[in-house]
Amino acid sequence: MKSLFRYCVHLKKQRHQPGRAADTFPFLIRVLFPLIGLLALVWFLVRVIPKPSRATYPCQRIAFPLASSFVIWLMGLVGALSFFRKGQRLLGRQRKLAAVFCGIVGVGCLWLALTSGSGDTARASEPVPNSPIGTAKGIFPGRVVWVHDPNATSWVKDGDGYSWQPEYTSQVHVDAMVAKSIRQLTGEVTDGAAWDALFRHFNIEHGKGDIGYSVGEKIVIKVNLTTTNSGTHMDPTSYDKTSYLDKSDTSPQVTLAVIRQLVLKAGIAPEAIAVGDTLCHYPNQWRNPIYTEFPEVIFFDSRGEMGRTLSVPSDIRQYWSDPAPNAYTYNDYVPVLYAEADYQINLPVLKGHGAGVTLCAKNHYGSYNRIPADTTYYDLHKTLSELDGSHQYSALVDIMGHPHMGGKTLLYLIDGLYGGYKWRGTPYLFENAPFNHDWPSSVLASQDPVAIDSVGLDILWDEWPHIVQIAGVDTYLKEAALANAPLSETFYDPDGDGTRLDSLGVHERWNNRFDRQYSRNLDPENGTGIELVYIRMTTRAGDLSSDGVVGAIDLMQLAEMWLWMGQPGQVREDLYPDGAVNLKDFMILSTEW
Repeated sequence: MKSLFRYCVHLKKQRHQPGRAADTFPFLIRVLFPLIGLLALVWFLVRVIPKPSRATYPCQRIAFPLASSFVIWLMGLVGALSFFRKGQRLLGRQRKLAAVFCGIVGVGCLWLALTSGSGDTARASEPVPNSPIGTAKGIFPGRVVWVHDPNATSWVKDGDGYSWQPEYTSQVHVDAMVAKSIRQLTGEVTDGAAWDALFRHFNIEHGKGDIGYSVGEKIVIKVNLTTTNSGTHMDPTSYDKTSYLDKSDTSPQVTLAVIRQLVLKAGIAPEAIAVGDTLCHYPNQWRNPIYTEFPEVIFFDSRGEMGRTLSVPSDIRQYWSDPAPNAYTYNDYVPVLYAEADYQINLPVLKGHGAGVTLCAKNHYGSYNRIPADTTYYDLHKTLSELDGSHQYSALVDIMGHPHMGGKTLLYLIDGLYGGYKWRGTPYLFENAPFNHDWPSSVLASQDPVAIDSVGLDILWDEWPHIVQIAGVDTYLKEAALANAPLSETFYDPDGDGTRLDSLGVHERWNNRFDRQYSRNLDPENGTGIELVYIRMTTRAGDLSSDGVVGAIDLMQLAEMWLWMGQPGQVREDLYPDGAVNLKDFMILSTEW
């Protein structure tokens, strides 16, 4: 039966190739299609209903299009006959206008039946699982950590309030999620050791030697505040956001959690940290929770008023490697804050887009001092909107590979607390496991820019297929993974020094959405692709490391926070909620231990 299905799919593909099977295919469609479609439907239901994960098997991927086409064909045929009969009865009653209407609808149903399964599609082809390309990056090459905690989010869509408000998003839980992701990414026991490992690995890779963070070095955190683009949806006189308040920009909770980690665990002075979005405004509702705790942090945006720093371009140019560039007058330059920074953290939102997805790579569309679609500059959206699934140049690769953009990135961290629908970031509940009609309530972390976007794409692929499953959605990932020898044959040289980029990371698709396994999960010893580490956080008191056990690791983490004097606000280590880490917290931990 599988061979028969494969043959029919083969003939369907041949139909669109001139001079091949031009006469055979129509004959088979008219004579055999109903039988083959029925068999495909039965085969799919019999195999998939007992075990849903079989839907991803190659034979079921072949059977499903034929089965769905058969269902559409059957519905169209039944509908056509129904409307034709009704029209005939109406005509007998001299109700000519109604009869004509039924006839038109019947013809439409008949057209649907005759054309089902025969047209081309604008959807992306089914991904090939576990076929990694590129070179994995990181302390543990290709590792992506996915931390999931449903207790972090409690907002009710279309109810009172908004997701970014503290009563609907738990800062304590988010702090724990971010901390857990950093430790698991590096394999370290404590937060401080994890950050030291990140800095040391980065400096070794960049030829600085086996050294950690040095006092005075600067860090830029690029967040995504798209819905305040050029001052829209906010009051410029007060810096309050006034509309689009229900959208998913990078949350203040995740941003604050990262800055707490940098200051409290990595020992970095707040004034050495800059956070913002060059293209947008930093509204009060997103800035104030961080400013209240760390007023010395630099907040930058496109306006530079009321305590914000204006982002201005440096003299370091961003080159576009497009072999057929559109005409443009002005060049792009890296912002001064980026040029002067020693490290960068890329902190986008998990969301879809008209071009498929907006994740870490596209977060940098807001890193230039202009709107991406400005006609006087290179059209950044050109290589998104014009993709058709073939091998084409991608401007995202130039951004990912520029020495002062992706080249300075210490950590990639995706805010997946609520997710976002298209560019506006309208949040919708995620239906599939492990979310099960709830918010994604997730944080993803990696040192590999290609791997983390690959995982983000897989998460969104089955959740919002009509948004994400479009031709060319993963072109930039394939080009980035093979930047040293891309399929488009583009010579990627984003800083214009005449040197071609190396591979920027590893890209592959998981085996299926039920098991979520990549090549290093399936073969830890010999896998060359992605390793996905999924962690569901526990709510057990005292389990600060979220490993399901209250023990020495948790004691070390509690001691680490206790030794830091004067910590502001509530932290996860404050087990006895009195606003301080003290002996009461040790007593609770010892009781659980």
